[in-house]
Amino acid sequence: MKTLVLDAMGVIYPVGDDVHNLLCPFITAKHGAGDYATVEKYYIQASCGKISARDLWQAVGIDPQLEDEYLQRFELTPGLPDFLKKAKSRGVEIWCLSNDLAEWSQKLRTRFGLEKYFRGFIISGDVGLRKPDPMIFRLLLERSGVPARQLLFVDDNPLNIVAATALGIDSVLFSPSGNTKLNKKYRRAAAFDDILPLMD
Repeated sequence: MKTLVLDAMGVIYPVGDDVHNLLCPFITAKHGAGDYATVEKYYIQASCGKISARDLWQAVGIDPQLEDEYLQRFELTPGLPDFLKKAKSRGVEIWCLSNDLAEWSQKLRTRFGLEKYFRGFIISGDVGLRKPDPMIFRLLLERSGVPARQLLFVDDNPLNIVAATALGIDSVLFSPSGNTKLNKKYRRAAAFDDILPLMD
């Protein structure tokens, strides 16, 4: 049975572009400064571990004390808890590979009790690498100790699927909406129930 690797934004959590759909609206609602490009610039720096979450908030004119209020905007993708329970009951080893701030990733997985299901988390803010950089996938192979052909990587971003596939990692595009420009040669999963049959 293959080892499962899940992306966070767009898979574990339903919002794929959290900067555009969650972070920018929150900053605007709290009367922070900065357009989308500015917010994204600081977000990328923070998600590479170059600045802290506190630095990010201060750069966009938001009190860092509001961070927990912002993180309350995240929710789990419907069906995820049952899927994780099923996978664990079958003995599937699960990893998370995500572009995210280290601090936010830790707070969210603690809040939702996710750590009990996962063997490990490779977060861009912890390792200084972001998907689709091949180096973060190589780090996944190194830390998991699992050969590429024995991994099943699930992500909602076509660029990440292409990068993983180039390294021989079996990959699936998570696309509940069904809208994607990805070449049809890559497999898709419209729901978590579509993933487990691919694990054998």
